Amino acid sequence: MHHSMTRQPLAIPLASSSAISGGCTAETFGVIIGNYPEATVNFAQAIPQNGSFGQAENPEFPFNATNLPALCAVGVNVKSSESSSYNFGLFLPDTTWNEQFLTTGNGGFGGGINWPDMGTLSQYGFATMSTDTGHLSDATDGTWGLGNPESLVDWAHRAMHGSVVLSKEIINAYYAASEGIKYSYYAGCSTGGRQGLKEIQMYPDSFDGISVGAPAWWTVHLAANTLQQGLYNLPESAPEHIDPSIFPAIVAEIVKQCDPQDGLVDNIVSDPYGCNFDYGALLCTPSSDPAACLTPAQLTTVYKFYNPWIDVNQTFVFPGMALGTDPSFALGPNPTTLGYGLFRWWVYNDTVWDYTQFSFNDVQFADSINPGGATADNFDLSPFLEKGGKILKYHGDADALIPTTSSIYFYQQVSRTLKPKGIELDDFYRFFLIPGMNHCAASNIAPWYIASASQTISGTTHSVPGFEDAEHDIILAMMRWVEQDEAPDYLIATKFVNDSASLGIQTQRPLCPYPKQVKYTEGEPNDSSSWECRRLY
Repeated sequence: MHHSMTRQPLAIPLASSSAISGGCTAETFGVIIGNYPEATVNFAQAIPQNGSFGQAENPEFPFNATNLPALCAVGVNVKSSESSSYNFGLFLPDTTWNEQFLTTGNGGFGGGINWPDMGTLSQYGFATMSTDTGHLSDATDGTWGLGNPESLVDWAHRAMHGSVVLSKEIINAYYAASEGIKYSYYAGCSTGGRQGLKEIQMYPDSFDGISVGAPAWWTVHLAANTLQQGLYNLPESAPEHIDPSIFPAIVAEIVKQCDPQDGLVDNIVSDPYGCNFDYGALLCTPSSDPAACLTPAQLTTVYKFYNPWIDVNQTFVFPGMALGTDPSFALGPNPTTLGYGLFRWWVYNDTVWDYTQFSFNDVQFADSINPGGATADNFDLSPFLEKGGKILKYHGDADALIPTTSSIYFYQQVSRTLKPKGIELDDFYRFFLIPGMNHCAASNIAPWYIASASQTISGTTHSVPGFEDAEHDIILAMMRWVEQDEAPDYLIATKFVNDSASLGIQTQRPLCPYPKQVKYTEGEPNDSSSWECRRLY
């Protein structure tokens, strides 16, 4: 790892250094990876300034990276076992390389090279990389893992690590820079968050800094919880079943009770975990509107949804959803393959396994198999700290897909592991909750945009228009922390009107490093200076 405080620019134009190695051709890269018999070059293609690039058969990312800087797009295949292989892609800027490397990640069970995020992140000057994790599928399709344990290992961690190692070799050789890559970074969300955490747990020298959002780190238990939540509201004939038409009334009551505690009533719940919610307010009375209230049986379903899943012998299985999260996805009429798919395709290898018979026994059995070894639960992150590594983690408080509480649980487990060693988490690991934000991105009213991986708004190529700095952009915050040892005491999230940069800013608000919380002080509520991060005591 590189620990110098300042970064000296190269004295020669970077384009000439890439020309030394033969330019953007498959032959060039074939020579570079010549010592890796398991690797082959799929293609190398020069992309002009403002050009586009993508691959036709890519169900996870079925659209191109656009408005690119002039760069070289490279694809490489690596044989990982007798029965498996994976691919990765590189974007290598022609003249704008910042002497740094940034890897991005995937989503769900999906497989495909994330050219769109690579393109966005290459705008900063990074050489960027993504792996397809060893298969092609969309995020909800895990059928490729059926009876295919080697591909599961690729998806879990092998494809990511192998791609990182070989990419570094390729980049150093291609640019022929005397000092090589100065800093290596990672940015990903969801499965991409898990991939970043898993990589630093297994290989703490891979990255100098990581930005990870909504990490799906507890692979088996997350899938189990997703399935269990779906079953809470089934069958539809059960007295506990809640018709989806009532979900908005449930969310509205939670917002009504939990919104005011940050000092401002604005339909944004800043601290769902500190809200002493009165579930009884949802019960039907003789004068209630039956389309907006619940029976006692239905109330138990809501209670289960927002509280931890505790099972046999008081075993903690998974934390509950954050108060205010919309139940429409989790409690909808059709359970998602992101829940039962793991058991059907990766644990039992049985395409007709009946998920309605699911029980805690299935969780225990799946834990014993731990498909691919994907779960990122090594909470001793001190080797990454000792290498000088930095972690910025974030999670939307209204995430309907991966409970926000699972990121809090992870943070608390790391704290429990490292504090007895005298390690303060703030020295290398800061975690930002984003009130009102859904999974990785998006909110109708709350400020959510921090220019992280998987986040896009219209009208910009990258970063935060008008605010391209380390206070507003998590990529720049990560770089500043690693390269200048300046940790972010807050990030400022932005909500653009209709999520369009050209329409201007609707509202901005600070995000606070956990466990600090944002509180309204005084002034214009849409102005970030009207808020501050405070400790609770």
